[in-house]
Amino acid sequence: MKYSLCSISFRHQLISFPALVTFMIRKGFEGIELWGIHAKSLYEHERKETAEQLRAMEDAGLAVSMLSDYLDIHSEEEFVRAERKCDELLRLAHWLGTDRLRTFAGNKSSRTVAPGERDAYTERMRKLCRQCAAEGVQLVVETHPGTLADDLDSTLTLISDIGGDALRLNFDVLHVWEYGGDLMHMLHVLEPWIHHFHFKNIAHPSQVTLFEPGNVYSASGDRKGMVPLHQGFLDYRRLLEETAHLDCFASLEWFGPTPLSVLSEDIAWLHRQRYSLAGDWRNSI
Repeated sequence: MKYSLCSISFRHQLISFPALVTFMIRKGFEGIELWGIHAKSLYEHERKETAEQLRAMEDAGLAVSMLSDYLDIHSEEEFVRAERKCDELLRLAHWLGTDRLRTFAGNKSSRTVAPGERDAYTERMRKLCRQCAAEGVQLVVETHPGTLADDLDSTLTLISDIGGDALRLNFDVLHVWEYGGDLMHMLHVLEPWIHHFHFKNIAHPSQVTLFEPGNVYSASGDRKGMVPLHQGFLDYRRLLEETAHLDCFASLEWFGPTPLSVLSEDIAWLHRQRYSLAGDWRNSI
């Protein structure tokens, strides 16, 4: 497992891309997940400087783990715009040197979407998968409430309907916990399609509503209860044990205050777990 930070963690802070690269190298991150709007801004306004930073990242063994955005599939009219936006994001992905593009599977709960509507959503997702594959980029869907990937059965159906080789998952640990049931069981069921993880935690299960879009993207939203990985109710030590064999990125998706401080704490804890688990493995031989 490799660890990246999310540029979305700095959506309300004024911090430059070179400063983030310096921070990542100093703290031992292995990559960054770029929010689409950040990538677009860097390309349009700081292209030369960013290219230099991307080379510095490559020299230091860091990568852009994923480009994350939102492609609207809820209507044919919006989907025409989504296809154009996808082309734009694919160009950015090539510039950044990443082969993963993250989106969501619609904006309606799988429990409320009508069968015909679901068929239309699925066909639009299938087209986006083909559009990305033609450019050598993997489309990655996030497990998330209010989408077609908001419970285990619906997520598996989506993968099956689109084609198991076409679609991959960004496994958001907290949101998969919201599926209900045993988190580790669901991890192993979905493992063949996991290309990326999101790690975040909260102090108590009742605080999961903190990550509803209306709160989490608001500069004045409630942040009380968002905590570092090792302080929350989800057992990330157990999850790291179960995923130690996977060769993919996990992004630390911090939405609370003082991101540099919390991300420093989180990555230090994750490195300690990595060394501890490696020691456990050696001792078991």
